[in-house]
Amino acid sequence: MKIKEGLFLHKIGDECIVMQDGSSNVDFNHILNLNPTAAMLWDNVGNREFDTEKIVQLLTEHYDVSQKQAQQDAESFIAGLKEAGVIQ
Repeated sequence: MKIKEGLFLHKIGDECIVMQDGSSNVDFNHILNLNPTAAMLWDNVGNREFDTEKIVQLLTEHYDVSQKQAQQDAESFIAGLKEAGVIQ
């Protein structure tokens, strides 16, 4: 899977939001707010292909979490991206 083109992570103060760049008409109902962990994952996968295993790897490299917890968190992260319609 891959993050759709044209979506970018913007850091505004302490907030990390995903928006479509280049749009003068921003629909504020379709802005995705990410927590710091999700923002780190977004930054690391960028516009490259990724899978659950890649997300698990990133989580275990950056945080002191078990493989099982990282797997659950990776599945939750990907499910949230799918629900938001930002991955293909």
